[in-house]
Amino acid sequence: MPVARLVITGASGFIGRHAVAELCTREFEIHALLRKPWQGAPAAVTQHLVDLNDTAALNRAMCEIAPSRLLHLAWDVTPGCFWSAPANLDWVAMSLHLYRAFATAGGRRLVVAGSCAEYAWSRPLLDEMRTPLAPHSLYGAAKHGLHGILESAAEQAGLELAWARIFIPYGPYENKSRLVPSVACALLQGREIACGDGQIERDMIHAADAGAALCAILESSYTGPVNIASGQCVKLRDVIGKIGALIGRPELIRYAARPKAPDEPPKLAAATAILHDRLGFRPRFTLDDGLADAVNWWRAALWREART
Repeated sequence: MPVARLVITGASGFIGRHAVAELCTREFEIHALLRKPWQGAPAAVTQHLVDLNDTAALNRAMCEIAPSRLLHLAWDVTPGCFWSAPANLDWVAMSLHLYRAFATAGGRRLVVAGSCAEYAWSRPLLDEMRTPLAPHSLYGAAKHGLHGILESAAEQAGLELAWARIFIPYGPYENKSRLVPSVACALLQGREIACGDGQIERDMIHAADAGAALCAILESSYTGPVNIASGQCVKLRDVIGKIGALIGRPELIRYAARPKAPDEPPKLAAATAILHDRLGFRPRFTLDDGLADAVNWWRAALWREART
């Protein structure tokens, strides 16, 4: 099979790093569009310093690379502010410029990161083909709106578009303020951690599995939306408890010590028939294995920080 020339955005981000690691094991020539150099990037990755806001530079880079495939992951998802950030509108505009540059350069297949935030969260199971799309945030609306525009544009141009709705990833390189690293780092440092009551349920997927799933979609001919999820919904109290047991400091966990957000859905369960059955992808990590991997990574990261 000939090597496919691929452009990826967000390569140095949380999910991007895992996707790149998987891409390096497959038949891809990898070109990353980055705002600044990625120190420690795999040798197989060719870096192109391009600001996605700079349309002229973006067009030049795409023409120079002439990719057949695009994996678009870049977006600002800073915890605590991305849900309502006006910058979501800028990311829609940048993504449209990126699509046009890719299409003009002769690109044929693109996979774009969407979000579970596009769905109507009141439904018991979030299914790509049955669940209504009713975003509760500007972030979700931006992703949903972008999908609709790209879907029409790709159909008109004869391009293949797959839209990956990512659920709740965790693992190495995650932002420290998110659930798994915040609990793990506190317990590893011997600090108490204030948590909610932990009764809400989420479909959590290890970031390495999310990256591998994106690569599987890239290599397929599937078009349309697809959930990136494990297919297993768990209570966050169970997740937190497992982290406490792995580290051996469960007594430092303070449940029900933080108020519950008024608009927080009690359950986000993903349908995974398309990913698991139609595309044949199965996650490598169980929740236990994935949390152990994440805890070990954060233990090593804190050790490195202490030595610098």
